Amino acid sequence: MDDLTGKPLLRSMVGPRIWKLFDTDPQAFKREVVAYFARGYPGWTVVKVVEPIIYLRDDRNPKK
Repeated sequence: MDDLTGKPLLRSMVGPRIWKLFDTDPQAFKREVVAYFARGYPGWTVVKVVEPIIYLRDDRNPKK
């Protein structure tokens, strides 16, 4: 569950090319993960990473 919205989070993964950066270059890992999901899941926000799962929040239509 997302602490901000109380809604369930989407669980997803990335390939080995990005995971290799997790230990070797954490900043590059973060950039790659954000870019990866921006292309494939526009409007979703990366919330947390618990290897090998990446949790995303749906921010496409926030309630006002």
